[in-house]
Amino acid sequence: MKRLVALVTLVLMVNSTGAAATDIGVVGLFPGKAILIIDGAAPKTYNVGSMVSSDTKLVDVDHNTATIVTNGKRYVLTMGQAVARTAPGKSNQVVLHAGDRGHFMANASINGISIKMMVDTGASLVTLPASDAVRLGINYTTGVRGKMNTAGGTVNAYSVKLDSIKIGDIELYQVDAAVLDSGLSIPLLGMSFLNRMEMRREGDQMTLSKRF
Repeated sequence: MKRLVALVTLVLMVNSTGAAATDIGVVGLFPGKAILIIDGAAPKTYNVGSMVSSDTKLVDVDHNTATIVTNGKRYVLTMGQAVARTAPGKSNQVVLHAGDRGHFMANASINGISIKMMVDTGASLVTLPASDAVRLGINYTTGVRGKMNTAGGTVNAYSVKLDSIKIGDIELYQVDAAVLDSGLSIPLLGMSFLNRMEMRREGDQMTLSKRF
């Protein structure tokens, strides 16, 4: 049966006492089963009726949706849909401040390793210099190779997927990115991350709020 791939993320922040927040991403659908990513771990196949976590169950799958029940609440995920709830003790917002040159910088972590990034709404993807990709342990040369225009001309670019990007308490999993082998001196926090945020700027302050 042909696999149907969904870039759908369900973020379930469980509110019951003592329960931990669980991030669930749906990356594949088959008859009677779904391939899920739990808290950024490797994809795993779950059959209908399986417990995804201690209080979350996969109850139904069809050709384009997966249905999950958590704490008695039912979520039907369709292609491109997401559900977001905030865990107690965590914020779904982060405040950034402009630097001396007016650029907004973020102290982030990619795949668990700290990195400083510049917010760039003109970049369609999170974009990394090759040197930073190597430091982060990303084998970027195995990605799809293409070309990207920069201020210094056209350079080689490699498409990769980052396991996670975290800024403050905001963390996203399986984020599309590009690695440039030259022509870039600082990592860019592009729209593959920012399009899942609401951005509000007031003077030299920018607030990012996680939408899903």
